[in-house]
Amino acid sequence: MQKAAPAAFLFSAPMLPRIKLPPSQALLALIALAYVLPGLVNHAPWKSFDAVTIEVVHQMSLSGDWLVPRVAGRPWLADPPLYYWLGLAFAKLFGAVLPFYDAVRLASGALVLGALWALRLAAREASAPEERAAAGASAALVLIGSVGLMVHAHEAVTDLATLAASAAAFAFLARAGRLPIASGIGFGAALGAAFLSTGPAAPAALGAAALLAHLVCDAWRTRRGLLFLAATVLVFVPIAASWPLALGHHSAGMLAEWWSGQVTPEGGFWSNLEYFLGIAGWFAWPGWALALWGLWARRWRWREPQVFVPLAAFVFSLAAIAYLGPPQDINAIALLSPLALLSAQGIGTLRRGAANALDWFGVMTFAFFAGLVWLGYVAMMLGVPPRIAHNFAKLAPGFEPRFAVLPFGVALALSLGWLVLVIFTAPSPTRSVTRWAAGATLLWGTFATLWLPWVDYQKSYRSVALALKAKLPAGAGCIEARDLGVPQRAALSYHAGIRTQPYRASDPDACRLLLVVGSPDREAHAPGAGWRKIADVGRPGDRNERFRLYERLR
Repeated sequence: MQKAAPAAFLFSAPMLPRIKLPPSQALLALIALAYVLPGLVNHAPWKSFDAVTIEVVHQMSLSGDWLVPRVAGRPWLADPPLYYWLGLAFAKLFGAVLPFYDAVRLASGALVLGALWALRLAAREASAPEERAAAGASAALVLIGSVGLMVHAHEAVTDLATLAASAAAFAFLARAGRLPIASGIGFGAALGAAFLSTGPAAPAALGAAALLAHLVCDAWRTRRGLLFLAATVLVFVPIAASWPLALGHHSAGMLAEWWSGQVTPEGGFWSNLEYFLGIAGWFAWPGWALALWGLWARRWRWREPQVFVPLAAFVFSLAAIAYLGPPQDINAIALLSPLALLSAQGIGTLRRGAANALDWFGVMTFAFFAGLVWLGYVAMMLGVPPRIAHNFAKLAPGFEPRFAVLPFGVALALSLGWLVLVIFTAPSPTRSVTRWAAGATLLWGTFATLWLPWVDYQKSYRSVALALKAKLPAGAGCIEARDLGVPQRAALSYHAGIRTQPYRASDPDACRLLLVVGSPDREAHAPGAGWRKIADVGRPGDRNERFRLYERLR
């Protein structure tokens, strides 16, 4: 009896079933969890926002003072405290099984998941019944795929609370025409939460968009619109005023300082606008391109709420961050939700050629960079290719890589899951954004599992803080500091309990110890005669920063 050829057997074997799109709720939830969870835990606070926020929460935990955010014992009034309260709640819940900083960072994961869920609801509600599944999934997938959110979504940053609150505001606003009072209550509460997260910019932009929509959109210019706006104001005002009133009762000076910081611009409007428009090309990709197509596809329906509201919110948000500044990429998070909602309006009508171009550009790009992540991991573990292994060792001198089963298994599962999505997704208007979001999840997930120990070794200030603490003489008293940034001050306080005060030239004998931060090649602002250096430390491989501790000679 003649045997079948191997090729004929392969073609006759049953294929795995095609994955139908738009993705089901279960698949969408799986992609969201795979995106959010890697990188939240198993690393110390990193420089900048992560270190500052975790230190503020830590100070609240130590002092029991939930009213005044503090860094190293001194008030830190850059943002209201809602995120810090959430972070402290997660620290209380999970502190027994996780390090404090990891438990705090779980709040960021919950907020990102909440934002994805709310955007899905907002897009579904704003779409025709036959388009709801695709629009809801597309809005969430575009947010997942936003390049600029990839790192910040896994840090402890207050802007994530505003992202979740803004997404919830859009979800309530989408129901304003049907349920004006209930939607107004929810919308006002969401704006109040945004105010208590990062201040007045986000609620002002969203509130202005809602008010203008009730004047422009025929569907909302009714008596129900007045009920919605009245309910919004009645709920927003007491929520937003709660913490400022409590702070003012505690200290009128602190309240004035906080409010001045909220409304005083940092940088010029036009220079800030140029900055945000410039970074939006990568930070908000692919959302801005899909949003432009959505606007074009619905250009004759621009006065309908599902188009006008996110467009107005984007314009007002851009104007707000350009006016207030500062020019930091994290402020552009405010633009992502309205762009995702505008994108959802156009993905169903995207031309086949454009959809395929985005699809395969994403597949090839994320496959290439995820391949580099795997190559770097192999080089760290096995020493081959030797040149790449040498570069990793050079950038992190002293780092000893160790194989861990769980991170490796997660990275492998993400890679295989991405391959299944790439190979077995059925043709659909949402395939491009589905595979793009899956690619972003793959890239971040493999990086956050395979490279995280190497990155944490370089970025953490733990070793610096502990080395400085070991060099502190007994009974040293106060420590003054020069050129010490807030993130570094936060890290020294969190890891080693080292608290510094600003150096005062008018009182040079105030403290026995002086900490100076400068470049490695020269001792910037060295105190000169009468001092001896007792410590000179820095992060492994850091070529820009050294911490030098001096003691006054008696």
